[in-house]
Amino acid sequence: MQISPKRSKINFRSFLWHSVFLALASNFMDIDTIIPSMLVKAGGNAVHLGFLSAIMLGGSGVFQLLFAPILSKNALKLKYLILGINLRIVALLSMSAMFFFSSSLSGNTIILLIFILISIFSFSGSYSNVSYIDILGKSIKEESRKQFFSIKEIVGSIGVFLSAIVVRYLIKQFEYPDNYSVLFLIAGILLLIASFGFWNLKEIRSINPIKRSLIDFFKLIPKEIKNNQNLKYYLLMLNTLGLGIGFLPFLILLAKENFDLSYGLIGNFLVFRITGMLFISTVFYRFSKKINYKSLLIIAIVIGSIIPIIALILSDNQFYFQFIFVLSGIFVSLFKISNNGILLEISSNENRTIYAGISGAGKIFSTVFPLIVGLLIFYIGYTAVFITVSLILLSSYFFVRKLNC
Repeated sequence: MQISPKRSKINFRSFLWHSVFLALASNFMDIDTIIPSMLVKAGGNAVHLGFLSAIMLGGSGVFQLLFAPILSKNALKLKYLILGINLRIVALLSMSAMFFFSSSLSGNTIILLIFILISIFSFSGSYSNVSYIDILGKSIKEESRKQFFSIKEIVGSIGVFLSAIVVRYLIKQFEYPDNYSVLFLIAGILLLIASFGFWNLKEIRSINPIKRSLIDFFKLIPKEIKNNQNLKYYLLMLNTLGLGIGFLPFLILLAKENFDLSYGLIGNFLVFRITGMLFISTVFYRFSKKINYKSLLIIAIVIGSIIPIIALILSDNQFYFQFIFVLSGIFVSLFKISNNGILLEISSNENRTIYAGISGAGKIFSTVFPLIVGLLIFYIGYTAVFITVSLILLSSYFFVRKLNC
């Protein structure tokens, strides 16, 4: 069944509503600044941060791989998308309650609850993401997708920038742990408002959804990778360039080692990061018809690979170190725009759910990577680890250049 122009416009606006309020919420639960600083302030170390990053980034991808064959059996997936986002809302509100009552909890109990609730938050996100990608691909006409991504980024970045200023104010206004309690409460409320956009979606029913067992799905992966060279290089790109996302939280740890990690400094990191995201989103919106995803990935490779080196050089200068987060924002935005766009281009309405699940295989290395980084930093220090990360990110160029998109 083909999507009608009228229905495509309705869905366009519905997805955009969700994107705007998700953008507003994202800073209150930012995985590169707020959540790592929360763990550090609660007494977490490099190993703890490695485990938490593995859950947030790699673990969610692995579960996406497991959820895909289950969800692909269903012609309509909207109810699963709504279930996933509701679980995320519950996790955020529970985090707020935990910090509110944290005075009666031990430090180890707080760290344990952080891991449990972030796991629920991340895994329910991967559950809903499979449905999100499938519904998005079916519900917006192909010629409107790039426009959607560009508008989503620029409007979202404006919202993110405004909320970053609010987060910076709130995290300084309240003392620990009340500041984190307030942040997660607001994040949960904004995510609830964002979910209203999904209730307005007009989902297109999948034609003859393929029912596979989990074993059959895993048997299908090598075949799909063999038959689709783009999928192979896409997964290799995720397993190399995608590591840059898992590396970013360790910039917070490096800052803690060298500076006084004040709430004002954490707020500055967030504002600078969002400034970078807003800048690149504006550029992409202006030139979206002339720029392809492959070019964006190459730019991301250059920026991502120099971030660890610049971090080492500026590790004794607090003022200039803050500006690294402008580069991190540019890198994250470029990677996310390209990642989502390429996945839609190399898949079809019939196999998009399967490909969304297979893309989770591209995050398997991301699952163990933060753990490795956390342990290596503990034993051999930052310099060797950061240089190695830079070289791995550079190696992704060999896979990106082979992508046909």
